[in-house]
Amino acid sequence: MSPDVAAVALLSGGLDSCVAVAIAVQAYGPRMAILHAGYGQRTAMREQQAAHAISAHYGLGTFLAVDLTWLRDIGGSSLTDPSQPVPGADDTAAVPTTYVPFRNASLLAAAVAWAEVLGAGEVYCGAHAADSAYPDTQPAFFTAFNEVARQGTPQTTQIVVRTPLLDLDKEAIVRRGDRLQAPLHLTWSCYERQDQPCRRCHSCHLRARGFAAAGIPDPLASY
Repeated sequence: MSPDVAAVALLSGGLDSCVAVAIAVQAYGPRMAILHAGYGQRTAMREQQAAHAISAHYGLGTFLAVDLTWLRDIGGSSLTDPSQPVPGADDTAAVPTTYVPFRNASLLAAAVAWAEVLGAGEVYCGAHAADSAYPDTQPAFFTAFNEVARQGTPQTTQIVVRTPLLDLDKEAIVRRGDRLQAPLHLTWSCYERQDQPCRRCHSCHLRARGFAAAGIPDPLASY
């Protein structure tokens, strides 16, 4: 147990998780632990690099990278299966192929388990429902998962999953990050490439639209 750790934050290295970390740091300062997961995604190396950089920016020394590459072995997502093309922003599928089956439950399970060991009372997650068709980013999922965490940990353990961005769209997330002076220049959003943003995938599109709507220059625009 580490009594100095108040909360665990999931940090993919992307825009949303960076802003969620900024919110958590505002509440707890350096009493944060960062959990990053590699699950066999195309941009795993670049995402981990971004996560380390964001963590270092805030001086957060408690960092755990967990291996969830069995999600790639299970398959079912264009993020983990190179034989499937990553869809563009014009994809109209009800659930995009970039959805990784039940990924957020796996990420949260790891974060809650670590929080229990550390003695932390909160887990921060940057999920938001407004721009996402993924079933595991919806409010009902997080309500249910908090009940799972309550039932699946000892009565003396009280861990709550916080989703401070859940009801925000990308424009509002960019604005929040800018107000908090979050290191948005260190984030990586592209689903497909690690050297430069592809500018065609849904994640690149949402990022560009969010910065444009907020009237704030995207620090990755120079790539």
